[in-house]
Amino acid sequence: MKKRVTLTFPKRSVQMPITYRLAKDFNVAANIIRAQVAPNQVGTLVVELSGDIDQLDAAMDWMRAHDITISLASREILIDEESCVHCGLCTGVCPTEALHLNRESFQLNFTRSRCVVCEQCIPTCPVQAISTNL
Repeated sequence: MKKRVTLTFPKRSVQMPITYRLAKDFNVAANIIRAQVAPNQVGTLVVELSGDIDQLDAAMDWMRAHDITISLASREILIDEESCVHCGLCTGVCPTEALHLNRESFQLNFTRSRCVVCEQCIPTCPVQAISTNL
């Protein structure tokens, strides 16, 4: 099972090896999508957790016990078809190739199932045609 979550760390927990503990203690894989972590600051990590449902639940309980806030990530990328000029700039920053240009029509195609909502495409779009639902 997979869950995309946002983890918020208190300042004192930023130094903890969270992804190591998830893998070693709970057999849960953590694919880091976005990270904002620095010493002596509140940290934020968007991760996709993969593993057995019971192990995922145990891992999330462990993180909560260490004062790590867990929010289910339900954000999605939205593309305003009316505004999009199909320039393709967003395709150059998309790490999963969820955004790509059709080679025949030169129209932007979006494969939502490949998108990890890293949001790198949003500031890249020159006409602000890309946003999130939240």
